[in-house]
Amino acid sequence: MTSSSDQPASREAPSWKTGWRSFYYEGAPEAPDPELLPGKVALLVIDVQNTYFDRPDPATLAPGERARQAAWQPFHRRMDEVVVPTIARLIERFRADGNHVMFARIAARLPDGADRSLSQKKPGWNNILLARDAHESQVVPALAPRADEIVVTKTTDSALTGTNLRLLLTNIGITHVVAVGVFTDQCVSSTVRSLADESFEVIVIEDACAAGTMELHDQELRIINRIYCEVMRADDLIGYLPERPVK
Repeated sequence: MTSSSDQPASREAPSWKTGWRSFYYEGAPEAPDPELLPGKVALLVIDVQNTYFDRPDPATLAPGERARQAAWQPFHRRMDEVVVPTIARLIERFRADGNHVMFARIAARLPDGADRSLSQKKPGWNNILLARDAHESQVVPALAPRADEIVVTKTTDSALTGTNLRLLLTNIGITHVVAVGVFTDQCVSSTVRSLADESFEVIVIEDACAAGTMELHDQELRIINRIYCEVMRADDLIGYLPERPVK
């Protein structure tokens, strides 16, 4: 975790409208207020699955593995203390207002994972095989989907590639997608870019996402901000969310 003195200047900006600016948008006008209409904005929770929360007892690990696990502690702390509670708060608000909550998760349909995309087969950290019905592939209990909420299963980084999510969003009439989850610089970013290319307006919630390090997290937000999405915090978004119409 980087210290407060190491945080990018954008994190001290007085408003999300001027924060997370990259080289391309230095001096550009402030972002406009989003026009979020009831029933046309959806919350998309990306890959917040049990596998990323399972932590073996350090005493059972070899020294190299123990050091690697220790390096992930800031990520786990952010997920436990910031990201999951923030997503839970957003889910509660979206449900209360009658706006859609959707989920995407990584899960292979074939036991050997042959259906996975190349990005999930290459050697290294991203080489992941999660069986569709296994505990590891399920959304964490604190954010569990309701029976009537859409969950798409993917073997890719983007939640749109290889799924019918784009069609579902279009059929429902969604114009704005609020993206949250992990990892900011991988599946979140890939999904955001795909959504933008399909002409959806996208909002990424900074305090509802995480990457392996805060440096990677901040860097990716600066890359995707303004061109593919608008980056803001949960409190900023809540001020724009449409409430359930009074009958």
